Amino acid sequence: MSNRRDLPESPYLAAATGRKPHRVPVWFMRQAGRSLPEYRALRAEHSMMAACFAAELITEITLQPVRRHDVDAAILFSDIVVPLRGAGVELDIVPDVGPVIAAPVRTAADVAALKPLEPQRVQPVADAVGLLVSALGDVPLIGFAGAPFTLASYLVEGGPSRHHARTKAMMLAEPDSWHALMEKLTDLTIGFLRVQLDAGVDAIQVFDSWAGALSLPDYRQYVQPHSARVFAALACDGVPMTHFGVGTAELLGAMSGAGATVVGVDWRTSLADAATRVQPGTALQGNLDPAVLLAGWHVVERAARAVVDDGRRAVDAGASGHIFNLGHGVLPDTDPGVLTELVSLVHSL
Repeated sequence: MSNRRDLPESPYLAAATGRKPHRVPVWFMRQAGRSLPEYRALRAEHSMMAACFAAELITEITLQPVRRHDVDAAILFSDIVVPLRGAGVELDIVPDVGPVIAAPVRTAADVAALKPLEPQRVQPVADAVGLLVSALGDVPLIGFAGAPFTLASYLVEGGPSRHHARTKAMMLAEPDSWHALMEKLTDLTIGFLRVQLDAGVDAIQVFDSWAGALSLPDYRQYVQPHSARVFAALACDGVPMTHFGVGTAELLGAMSGAGATVVGVDWRTSLADAATRVQPGTALQGNLDPAVLLAGWHVVERAARAVVDDGRRAVDAGASGHIFNLGHGVLPDTDPGVLTELVSLVHSL
């Protein structure tokens, strides 16, 4: 049963659902984590994987940037590979490397051996959502999962990849195995998001972080139908659903067509241009270049004002709203004080 809250004053939920917020809402991808000294202090005692499976740690890490920065939304602290672990895939998150899969999935037999999500394995995530819903007051909580293609990339490559060559080779040479893999990962993504929605998250975001490696025809044929099934399965919950990838300028129309209500835009594409590519009535999220935050406050201020102005042009061009964010995650070397000032600036505009 859903524990979902009524948050009529939330600027984030207003912008994400086509209503007029009382201020420009702002939150940051990877706002919880490596840029915060309080996070580094916790992680000195706990591995990343341990932190992702302990309800109290998930809760504390999720709350840290809300306390510090006054952002308009919290995003659940987790990792894209947590549901894979919840399905029994042997993996670890290696410092300075990322997720590493013990036995990559590269054959039809490997695909057939993949098991579905066991919800009890991710019960700490549901428990953390319950704790956060109580602790956050009127700040909405965004749940998230990796999209099927991005999960497939980690599984096939065995870890992070620059070119996703093995993934694309399997996709193009063995389409039957590919679609069988994507069907299983779609079920996994839906299941993991369902756990979060039933526990009470106020919105969801699906990260197709590496979809930008694909051409538009390949994306439409091999990826979009599976992502579309994720959004279709969860649309009945009536929460904002964001679809985000990096380097996806050519894919924005197809990603929007998969059924999300909000589309994340990276810094390579103007929001006003993105508004003409996505489905009518879609809200946009983005899109300050994270590297700008390392360039000094006068550069940050100028760039942030430009993003807010671009967001207004996007709404004039047909977007249903604009949520200020970065074009990707907060970089580890970012000064947390700059993020706090940035939130204050955006709120003042």
